[in-house]
Amino acid sequence: MSQARLPQAIAQMMQGDFYPHPVQEPITLMQTHASFLLLTGDYVYKVKKSVNFGFLDYSTLKKRHHFCSEELRLNRQIAPQMYLEVVAVTKTDSGLELNGEGEPIEYALKMRQFPQEALLIHQFEQGQLTQEQMAQLGQVVAEFHRQTPTSDSIRKFGEVARIREAIDNNYKQSQPYIDGPQTRQQFEETKAYSDRFFAERSAQFEQRMLTDKIRECHGDLHLKNIARWDNQILLFDRIEFNEAFRFVDVMYDIGFVVMDIEARGRQDLANGFLNTYLEQTGDWQGLQVLRLYLSRQAYVRAKVTSLMLDDANIAEDEKEGAWQTARDYYHLAWQYTQPRQGRLILMCGLSGSGKSTIARQLARATGAIQIRSDAVRKHLAGIPLPSKGSDEIYSAEMTAQTYGRLLELGIMGASEGWTVILDAKYDRQGLREAAIAAAKDRGLTLQILHCTAPIAILRDRLNHRQGDIADATADLLDTQQQTAEPFCENEIPSVTSLDTTGDIEAQLKSFISQFNP
Repeated sequence: MSQARLPQAIAQMMQGDFYPHPVQEPITLMQTHASFLLLTGDYVYKVKKSVNFGFLDYSTLKKRHHFCSEELRLNRQIAPQMYLEVVAVTKTDSGLELNGEGEPIEYALKMRQFPQEALLIHQFEQGQLTQEQMAQLGQVVAEFHRQTPTSDSIRKFGEVARIREAIDNNYKQSQPYIDGPQTRQQFEETKAYSDRFFAERSAQFEQRMLTDKIRECHGDLHLKNIARWDNQILLFDRIEFNEAFRFVDVMYDIGFVVMDIEARGRQDLANGFLNTYLEQTGDWQGLQVLRLYLSRQAYVRAKVTSLMLDDANIAEDEKEGAWQTARDYYHLAWQYTQPRQGRLILMCGLSGSGKSTIARQLARATGAIQIRSDAVRKHLAGIPLPSKGSDEIYSAEMTAQTYGRLLELGIMGASEGWTVILDAKYDRQGLREAAIAAAKDRGLTLQILHCTAPIAILRDRLNHRQGDIADATADLLDTQQQTAEPFCENEIPSVTSLDTTGDIEAQLKSFISQFNP
């Protein structure tokens, strides 16, 4: 765009001689709906636009200064090597200076510039993101949420009225774009979904508060705000301008990441992140509210992209792209509200038969939730997932508790419209029959995926297993063989056997086709 249309401070900051340090010219200017970003080589300067969108108010110099300082404070907690200082653009008789002695006319947040290749969005677009990296991200976010504070005042942001206010404001602020990038039908149906959700789910929101799931989170967690830099994953650009966007359910953050990746057509990567996070935290109950947040986050991306259509600083060709992007996000927000048929899949087989590997592949292909009995058992016992469990946590009583909790979580998730894979041995008829009865009682489809392999291969796999949360060893196989109970007549119609030494992809494709024609 023409520099003639830029604010005075930004036009000056586009000049290399404005800075007291070497710069890489030409200086790159990037824009969002709320900020200018100037990339100078070693440093990035972020200047807030003089705008008031209701949910965000940078309309005065005092407010922009305050929120620059808040952004520095909050993001130093999670990315201290990136966030440096707040600087002033000052006015002198001869022009503008950076941190001069004259009167400030603008403020900027100075950050260390990392290569754009470090951004996860860049790595995604280059096809470089892997399931291993998604698992690492799930672990990083789980640890971030473990360390974030909560309090009585923060928990109150989990009240239905508070959450609803923010979501209803999104609908109000997006109304000018109905019959544009948003359709009236999508608008009305998306809003009707959230209205019903708030009317019918008050107990679930209360439970989220009681279990400390409302915390000081990130608030804007997506691939453009995550980097892999200096051999670590960094979360940055945490929300500073609105507490209601930061004091949120942890599923708010998770929903943003999952939605962002799914919007880009990679459900498998989103699934890898989601299942890792849920397993690390044990927060499978979050599935009860996740759909709301998935829709909300897609709607927010649609709304803020729509705001760019009215920004005089943005060129017309960029606005055309913004219109298409907003349309796609509005549609995705609506899609998340559509009813889905949940189902249960029981994994079955001896230790080492490949149950978890197959379950993981199946989950990535279908978007299913994989719940491993090993994780459930250790969460119940209160021990870290990587720790080896004592004999006590493998007692008959603890095993009964584990399978009871596993089924409870499975029924809960499937009732919410998720396909849930219960990843355990399920080697006893009683355990399988309990699951079949519970699914039937709730009108849910249940299938059993029986994994098999020769005993010698099972032993070899277990002898070479490392870096996994499962504790089973090869010396348990003889006992498992002796105590495993065959499928009874009423189970057999639900059973699909899979030879894990064969062509897994072909066998899974055939299995998936049974419930996903």
